Amino acid sequence: MQWVEPLLAQYGYLAIFCLLMLGIVGPLIPDETILVIAGILIHRGTLAWPQALAVAFAGSVCGISLSYLLGRTGLPFIMKRAPVKYLDLAQDYFLRYGSWTLFFGYFIVGVRHFTALVAGLTKMPPPQFALYAYTGGFVWVATFLAIGYFVGDQWERWARYLHAGFFVAAAGLVVAVLVWVRLHRKR
Repeated sequence: MQWVEPLLAQYGYLAIFCLLMLGIVGPLIPDETILVIAGILIHRGTLAWPQALAVAFAGSVCGISLSYLLGRTGLPFIMKRAPVKYLDLAQDYFLRYGSWTLFFGYFIVGVRHFTALVAGLTKMPPPQFALYAYTGGFVWVATFLAIGYFVGDQWERWARYLHAGFFVAAAGLVVAVLVWVRLHRKR
């Protein structure tokens, strides 16, 4: 992650937009790290809060919309290889819980990269997709920019605690959702 801060410092808002757009489509770019470092640069006065928020939100919206469109077109190679049973299960899940998965999926590494793709594959209506995905994206962007801003230059010291706490919280959320689904199905 050593490359993120110099890239953001040199290219600023353009780097934030491009990296987040690409990061939402594919899981190889550390989206949260980009946002936190952008927040640190806001804290230092290198970037401005309103512009960073707008550009980061635009990058996340473009990325998630691209993923949705890829799913919506059917991604022929996925459709040929995925058993119909799994596509039916995904569609059933998205009809029941997909909207909230889009909203909260941003906060779970790995999930955010596939929620829009699955939403497109299951033909979630575009207005419903936009409402939950874009609102979730805004909350996600604002949260991680704020973490960077308020933690400031203490980021390296706090990073390991935040990282560990994030995974504990994410695991707790996944377990809670699984328990809820299991109890809901028994009824």
